[in-house]
Amino acid sequence: MSLYPHRARKRFGQNFLHDEAIISRIVRSIAPTAGEHLLEIGPGQGALTAELIASGAQLDAVELDRDLIAPLLLRFGHQPNFTLHQADALSFELAKVSTEQSKLRVVGNLPYNISTPLIFHLLASVHLIKDMHFMLQKEVVERLAAKPGSGDWGRLSLMVQYYCEAQYLFTVPPSAFRPEPKVESAIVRLTPHLQLPHPAKDIRLLERLLREAFGQRRKMLRSSLSRLLDINAIAAAEVDASLRPEQLDLAAFVRLADQLAQQGA
Repeated sequence: MSLYPHRARKRFGQNFLHDEAIISRIVRSIAPTAGEHLLEIGPGQGALTAELIASGAQLDAVELDRDLIAPLLLRFGHQPNFTLHQADALSFELAKVSTEQSKLRVVGNLPYNISTPLIFHLLASVHLIKDMHFMLQKEVVERLAAKPGSGDWGRLSLMVQYYCEAQYLFTVPPSAFRPEPKVESAIVRLTPHLQLPHPAKDIRLLERLLREAFGQRRKMLRSSLSRLLDINAIAAAEVDASLRPEQLDLAAFVRLADQLAQQGA
């Protein structure tokens, strides 16, 4: 019988992890140690929380569902290395619990309905993060870790890989959760680059360019980017205008964005 008589809420996208073998495998992948500072997003019923606390690491956890706060505090509140924040992770400021000298290791079983905006929110504070381990819908992890030329390669892949190395670790079956989701999940590791491999002159222009390109991903660049760059400008960035966006790597998109910046866009 669960210590937490709590029914998963659809509006929070809750699916609670209960498979002990999967929990152990996730913790081994994270490999937390005493002296590290972790942030768990959405501890839920505490399946991972217990193992993270047991590692001796300092753990801050962010939980939105008020009904889970009391049982989490009852179970873990006496632990000196645990702090619980009742907050929305989409607006939670990492600077409240981290500094560039003491970077966070972020962990979470992320609700499918907010996973992408939450990742973008965290990337805005990537200078405060050592690494991130997330359980996500399998197809999202495939997009995060995609390579140029694949059907999964897109704006999400590029913006995440601009800041981080993305590794698909392993797949998690629906049976590992209660209630069982209708899709498979997977674990991804995101490790921020110590130095950006392809820094753009203006990250906002890179984001704008990617939206234009992948908004019409079946079209050649000469068409999909026509509102931003003409054929000569694309050629000046050493890119073939007859290619489709999924055929370009990150470096090529950064060159295009820098060309756009040079035009004074």
